[in-house]
Amino acid sequence: MTVEAGVWFCVGLVAYIYVGYPILAALIAQVVDRHVFKAAVNPSVTVVISAFNEERDIEHTIRNKLEQNYPPELLSVVVVSDESTDRTDEIVESISSFSPNRVTLLRQKPRQGKTQALNLAISQCTSEIVVFSDANSLYEPSAVRAIVRNFADPTVGYVTGRMVYTNPTKSGFGEGAGTYMGYENILRSIETRLGSVVGADGGIDAVRRELYRPMRADQLPDFVLPLSIVEQGRRVVYESEAMLYEPSLARASDEFRMRVRVSLRALWAIHDKRCLLNPLRYPIYSWQLFSHKVLRYAAFVPLGGLFVLTGIAANLHPYFRWLFVAELIGLTMAGLGHLLKESPGVSSKLLVPYYFLVLNVACLFAFWKYLRGEKMALWKPRTGA
Repeated sequence: MTVEAGVWFCVGLVAYIYVGYPILAALIAQVVDRHVFKAAVNPSVTVVISAFNEERDIEHTIRNKLEQNYPPELLSVVVVSDESTDRTDEIVESISSFSPNRVTLLRQKPRQGKTQALNLAISQCTSEIVVFSDANSLYEPSAVRAIVRNFADPTVGYVTGRMVYTNPTKSGFGEGAGTYMGYENILRSIETRLGSVVGADGGIDAVRRELYRPMRADQLPDFVLPLSIVEQGRRVVYESEAMLYEPSLARASDEFRMRVRVSLRALWAIHDKRCLLNPLRYPIYSWQLFSHKVLRYAAFVPLGGLFVLTGIAANLHPYFRWLFVAELIGLTMAGLGHLLKESPGVSSKLLVPYYFLVLNVACLFAFWKYLRGEKMALWKPRTGA
């Protein structure tokens, strides 16, 4: 392959990953258009919250779930404290004393991580539907009802809601995170019409309890469980009206560590569920999984190759020179974003190049850890506390 051909190959691959796939998916969805049957059903629901040292948010989060616009006798909350050392357990027990039939505390000891906490909670649940919430996730009052109505469709096994990042510190980097999440939500709406979405948020997901399969401590539940549902022949769909709010990370260093962790666990999830990449068994979903996840996590390869090859080809033709200049401008904007990342009032559009760079460098680090066989089951709360 010549240098020129290499440049155009990288350009085409990058364009496909971020623009081509969503457009092609939207076009195919016009033909496939798998409608989700929704109805006002009222199955029993358990909201499971895994918590490690969440004394700051846990009370607000539990009360937010208890106040959902859903029959109170059909909705309960289970908090699994992952050997918390602060007042988390005390706070949950205090709420439980006033709502003994609706709030339950389970203590996981020794500390084993979120995935094992979910396994423990599910083993003791009897409800038809289990909703997974983060310890700092706040739902719209109608969120549970909105997510549950999708289970009126017997083909649906898993539902993920719409995450909206708040930005309490008004940092520019927080705005960038919100822009990225908006892009993902649009893509999930399109993928639902194809049949199933690829991946979920984790802060507002729901599964039919009978379809839950226990996972290893190092597996990423937000990704492995939806893939397991697809393996079982059921759909994973997106519900835009089931909204949750979580504070975005104001510091790039916190976001970077979180992205490395999530990317590493996602790579292992793809490895564990690689059978779903078989186009003979899963013709559409294998393409989705490969395009949305495999290529996305590997995008640093064509991006890095493009920069190197255009630098080499800059003297061969003017359009290669202009392309290289455009890349340098993009890197300069990313550098500027690094300087302004925590500044209030910075436009999210200005932070897009920097956030884009952070995501792809995080994937590079995660891929290196994956090649070395590293896995991760424990980590600090997302707030970095």
